[in-house]
Amino acid sequence: MQTIIEPFRIKSVEPIHFNTPEQRDQILKKADYNPFLIKAKDVIIDLLTDSGTSAMSSNQWAAMMQGDESYAGSESFFRFESTIQKITGLPIVIPTHQGRAAEKILFSILGGKGKYFISNTLFDTTRANIEFSGAEGIDLICDEGKHPSIPAPFKGNMNLVSMEQCILDKGPKQIPLCILTITNNSGGGQPVSMENIRGVKQICRKYGIPLFIDACRFAENAYFIKLREQGYQQRSIPNIVHEIFGYADGCTMSAKKDAFANIGGFLAMHDESLAQQCRNLLIMTEGFPTYGGLAGRDLEAIATGLEEVMEEHYLQYRIRSTEYLTNKLIDAGVPVMQPAGGHAVYLDAKAFLPQIPINQYPGQALVGALYLHGGIRSVEIGSLMFGKYDHDHQLIPAALELVRLAIPRRVYTQSHIDYVAEVIIEVFQHRDKIKGLKIVEEAPTLRHFTAKLKPVSL
Repeated sequence: MQTIIEPFRIKSVEPIHFNTPEQRDQILKKADYNPFLIKAKDVIIDLLTDSGTSAMSSNQWAAMMQGDESYAGSESFFRFESTIQKITGLPIVIPTHQGRAAEKILFSILGGKGKYFISNTLFDTTRANIEFSGAEGIDLICDEGKHPSIPAPFKGNMNLVSMEQCILDKGPKQIPLCILTITNNSGGGQPVSMENIRGVKQICRKYGIPLFIDACRFAENAYFIKLREQGYQQRSIPNIVHEIFGYADGCTMSAKKDAFANIGGFLAMHDESLAQQCRNLLIMTEGFPTYGGLAGRDLEAIATGLEEVMEEHYLQYRIRSTEYLTNKLIDAGVPVMQPAGGHAVYLDAKAFLPQIPINQYPGQALVGALYLHGGIRSVEIGSLMFGKYDHDHQLIPAALELVRLAIPRRVYTQSHIDYVAEVIIEVFQHRDKIKGLKIVEEAPTLRHFTAKLKPVSL
């Protein structure tokens, strides 16, 4: 059968407020052409992020009623802890209010000037927390991941040759951590193979470098391994997940992704000495180690969500629905990241808008066009998000110019996705009318969240 059927029934609904292109034109101007500055009520289909925007299940809502709000020793924490220990095999679990808080704690301790963190690809807050410590993040994506239009099964992989060469160039003692992002968000939501995870671990072990996994979308990555990697078709998702984490010395996670939660995250690891340092900083910035900035009800929702996300019927639906949208766009000639990623569809803005130079941010221009035409909010993952300046204040562009349409879990139906496809295709058919943008105000870090832009023609 070709029809994608959602593996759930809808029990509660939220209204969508519609507006006109003329109204959206004014909204976009008022938001200085930055989707982060648009009010949620003015968005028809919100694909800005899949972080904290998913729909919780009836079991998660029921679990929240069991939340123990004790400051110390909460029963909800112990359920949260035991669930993560069972899934990952990592014995030490430290809750945080979200993933970037876990990153902030970890890199504040391990980072510093002269240090380097190597990765397949770091996402925005990860890189920002590394750089804030004075250290440098280095992306070492595999060659296949550099070409959006050429399909390959595991385009999120680390380039193992480049990884080892980087270690030799920088020196193992200057690299406190290797971070493997699964799935590779900045690289188009592409998965990492188990073979590559093993290879990364072997190199890390050789040079005495701990391996941490950025585990925001661990279940989606595990399902891709089951689908695409030889020898895993008959393995269960929990079994594959356990093997993935078996190669790790620790992980960070935003529970706002694959745990279906609206808030929350955690650090998990083997190293008790590092954990004690993390707990000390946690107490100063987040809260006591048995709540870490979260309410007991949030701990309960996360524990339930972590179990639900590994259900294969859900994962089959999740991956197929993203693939469905990707294939509709490919059939219409729209340049997209191929094959489909797990949590999002990525448009190749450089190929979509070849008339716009990189220093006029084609990805951000495309984001604006999608909102103007159909009320769809998306996000640029390109030179606005990851670009740097040289000593002459000239733009050093990002490796890829992408627009991400991140699909919240269990929120939109197939008819919503069909609408998204129609809007993108119509924008593509009139792409020659889209103009570039220039920055008029920006912050020194994570500028894409608050930057103000305007069309170059004005």
